[in-house]
Amino acid sequence: MTDSPKDIKKEILAKRLERMKVEGATFGVIIPEVRQVPLVPFLQGNGVICEVKRRSPSRGVLDAGLDAVSQASHYRASGVKTVSVLTEEDYFQGSLKDLMEVKLTCPDLAVLRKDFLATEEDIEVSFRAGADAILLIASLLDFSTLSRLYFQARALGMSVLMEVHSPEDIEKVRPLRPRFTGINCRDLGSFRIDLMIPLMVRPFIDWHTKVIFESGIFRLDQALWAGANGFQGVLVGEGAVKNPQLAQELAQGFVPCSRPGFWQRLYERKTKETTTRPLVKICGLTRREDVELADRLGADLLGFVLAQSPRQTSASFLRSLGGTMALKVGVVVLKAGEEVPQVIQDLLEEGSLDALQFHGDENAELLDRWGLQGYKALALQDPAQKEPYYYCPRILVDAFVPGLVGGTGKTLDPVILESLEPQTLWLAGGLNPENVAAIVKRWQPELVDASSGLESAPGIKDRAKLEKYFKELNSGSL
Repeated sequence: MTDSPKDIKKEILAKRLERMKVEGATFGVIIPEVRQVPLVPFLQGNGVICEVKRRSPSRGVLDAGLDAVSQASHYRASGVKTVSVLTEEDYFQGSLKDLMEVKLTCPDLAVLRKDFLATEEDIEVSFRAGADAILLIASLLDFSTLSRLYFQARALGMSVLMEVHSPEDIEKVRPLRPRFTGINCRDLGSFRIDLMIPLMVRPFIDWHTKVIFESGIFRLDQALWAGANGFQGVLVGEGAVKNPQLAQELAQGFVPCSRPGFWQRLYERKTKETTTRPLVKICGLTRREDVELADRLGADLLGFVLAQSPRQTSASFLRSLGGTMALKVGVVVLKAGEEVPQVIQDLLEEGSLDALQFHGDENAELLDRWGLQGYKALALQDPAQKEPYYYCPRILVDAFVPGLVGGTGKTLDPVILESLEPQTLWLAGGLNPENVAAIVKRWQPELVDASSGLESAPGIKDRAKLEKYFKELNSGSL
């Protein structure tokens, strides 16, 4: 029998509580009897939080010799107004001493104490040590404890960043209606990162709060991606420690966007789904009646090929469609170094398309620039083909057929699919009404993409096949 995965956050908390029995809530650090520094409002400026961090359980040592004051001073000089200081000693090599020294040296910064806090003594010590805000982890505490610590911190004048990771966490904290809610894309049980988790979880938040995207940010374009998808702030740890330029780039460049982005809208659709089916993309559409049928049946994405193909369509056709409930995706095939044609950029700007699927030899720089409105598709012969695109939050995997891009009618080799686990799977290739239920049940993809398996001829969808396909997906037996 395979051992169940270790829950690292519970391991950290257990060790911390054992040490507290011996050393107390100060862990041997001398803390002032009364607070010596001013309270500063949390999350000033444009919503950027940079972190003082030496190591983590998942990434190991980042900078064992990192000087907390120098790092915080660098953030301050870069224009960052809120700093997170890790104070957990055994797994992160932090200390309450770091927090006190940072706050004494930079009293105008808002300082967040980031730790696995669990007791009233933790809150009182945080306040005396100089924290302006504390992190509380919803999944770590029962509601009674969480509520008690939350209101204790607020009574002292500190802000609380309430960290959630799932709809269950949000249900737990909803009665508190915290002013600041962080969604961590890192699972603190396994420490695995999935940049889409915050987008999946965010739609469940139904109170007025500033929502912070936590972890997984290493570049400005990733922060902009978060800002374009409903997040008012970002918390950046390893990326800011390892890249000295990133703090200034974030302070000057991060801007939350009020208009919902493609990814936010897609995952809001998933949240509202009443079945357990995956997201559904119907591709290769060339006729209005097929578009309308797929939209009515409940497709999440409608795919339109804008490259040489038997299913190629035109800008004028896309403009003629008007609004749809599903999001519209243009499939493009570009050479390395080639730019997205202006006519396609215009379709995105005017709303005739919502996103692009890149199915060619696009380079990393272009995919970075188009990450807000696009994703990569790969015709896989070998799982190693995915490695250059590790930074893409989602990749659509398709079967490889020489000379064809999509619409191959061929399913992916199970050996390749097995090698991709446990990554989140967007799956194309040979899907049809007869096999989709079994494939979804076996591989549990987040999205399925079908084209030729729903046709009577290239580009011509078969009504009966479409209806049966959705019936299979909505059957509830997946």
